[in-house]
Amino acid sequence: MEDLMARAVPRPRSSPRRRSGPSGSRTGESGSARPLPLLPRLLAMLCAFVFMVAFAAVLARLTLHPSPASEALIHTNLRPGRSLQAYLDQPALRDAVRQIGGNILLGVPFGVLAPVIAPRTRGFLKVLVLTAVVMLLVEFAQGALVTGRAFDIDDVILNTSGALIGYLLAGRRLSRAVHARRPKD
Repeated sequence: MEDLMARAVPRPRSSPRRRSGPSGSRTGESGSARPLPLLPRLLAMLCAFVFMVAFAAVLARLTLHPSPASEALIHTNLRPGRSLQAYLDQPALRDAVRQIGGNILLGVPFGVLAPVIAPRTRGFLKVLVLTAVVMLLVEFAQGALVTGRAFDIDDVILNTSGALIGYLLAGRRLSRAVHARRPKD
């Protein structure tokens, strides 16, 4: 009799948003992340790799190209905010926007592509640390090896901020789409 009662009384169901599928993955409003088939996944990673190489070439061209004409104007900046203040103190707002915006935009592709190429770099803090390290290396190379260029901590901060923006806008989603976990059977 108790068995019949247990079957007759419906149990309350949890909302689809909180229900776990057989694999333990969450399903519901956003849908479960299905892994891409192997060929599209490899193609997406190959495209991201090609774009990352192109980005590295552009980054090298923009940051590691000698500038003897500006050698007297360049000074190492180890104090955060000093260069930003100098940009903002310029009479032409366009120059400040170009310097600040250019440094932010220079980091965006890194934040989008790095988590797609290397899924272990996915995560806000991981992207932050990886980008900061890479940009520090670029700035060190500029200051030590390139005539007319100097190390600037503000460039590292702006480039890293751009990478975080790129990660939050697209890198996180692209990485999840390419590297979705396969359900366990």
